[in-house]
Amino acid sequence: MSIERNFASRAARAMRWVGAMGFAAVLAACGGGGGGDSGTGTLRVALTDAPSCGYDHVYVTIDKVSVHKSATASETDGGWSDLTLSPARRVDLLDLTNGVLEELGSMPLEAGRYSQIRLVLASNTGTGTSSVANSVHPTGGTLTALTTPSGQQSGLKLQANIDVAAGQMADVVLDFDACKSIVKAGNSGQYILKPVIAVVPRIVTGVTGFVTTTLALSSTTVAMQQNGVTVRSTAPDATGKFSIPYLSTGTYTLVVMSDGRSTAVMTGVPVGTTTTVVSGTATAIAPPVSAMADVLGAVTTTTVSGSTTVSHILTDATATALQVLTGGPTINLGSKPVDSTLGTYSFRLPVEAPVKAAYPSTTFTADTAVKGKYTIQVESPGRATLQSPADISSGTAATVNFAYGP
Repeated sequence: MSIERNFASRAARAMRWVGAMGFAAVLAACGGGGGGDSGTGTLRVALTDAPSCGYDHVYVTIDKVSVHKSATASETDGGWSDLTLSPARRVDLLDLTNGVLEELGSMPLEAGRYSQIRLVLASNTGTGTSSVANSVHPTGGTLTALTTPSGQQSGLKLQANIDVAAGQMADVVLDFDACKSIVKAGNSGQYILKPVIAVVPRIVTGVTGFVTTTLALSSTTVAMQQNGVTVRSTAPDATGKFSIPYLSTGTYTLVVMSDGRSTAVMTGVPVGTTTTVVSGTATAIAPPVSAMADVLGAVTTTTVSGSTTVSHILTDATATALQVLTGGPTINLGSKPVDSTLGTYSFRLPVEAPVKAAYPSTTFTADTAVKGKYTIQVESPGRATLQSPADISSGTAATVNFAYGP
């Protein structure tokens, strides 16, 4: 999870992003989408990103955003409304953390509910890597063009429930999870873009606070979770401050993960109609030092032909590292797609026990009973979810393989 970043430079760029929140996109066509609603409202769209793991830059170039009232409409159906960016916008997703947004623009829409969004990316053209529309710069590596989905020209299909009211503005944020969206292709040096994007309302709620600056901030992630699922996450800035906006009303678990540190967990964090402050500079969250160890493995499936059973690498699975704390909750230490060629995964996890506090306290206590004990979960479309324990309490790596039966 080590990501080398120049935070001073990123902070300056972030201020420029925030200062440039104009409506830079141009409406190319507005098809309306049918229905009996009357009046016209406005849809405003912005882009943000969760922290990336192991990359210095992740570039995507956005050509247009299209919306439709039908969740099942194909790209050739009528009724699409297009927000076209002219020229297409090349964005480094890793600039868009800690509450920073890239405004894509706004457009008028017929009032009603819109159930589908398509994010259309530009094609990878150009003679030099620096001019490639969609690319990734792995930490310690070089800028590499991303292999993009075959259906990219029709847009990346996103499910949404957006209500546009007459005379009002509907605000949505496309939350691009770069860590889950970039898939390594074995030892080929190639990377595949399989976008994981959530559509969230831009609401004035969320959580803010500070972690200690003694952490390796470039490898630190702060996540808001519910029932072992990360709802939104971010990376702190150079001062240790983190901000996670656009959270729905409810109760969350805050999880701080950093290379070389135990996991810090704050339970029962409330989110209402304003921003919840969980810590200040004097009470900054400071997880204790911990050794780290790897949990790794591969995912396979078997087929039977006559009397012969054959094992195959499964490349469309997602692996997640979980930890069940004493008395709850279950926390998520990371989720990523397996290697698209080898079917392998790996997590670097703390050996020492996680520390736990209940909001609003910032006094953390070690949960020694679960030191180095994790659960690895694997999911694959159309298949059962598999889980297996992983124990690294001795400080040595653990191998956990998964095999789906025929």
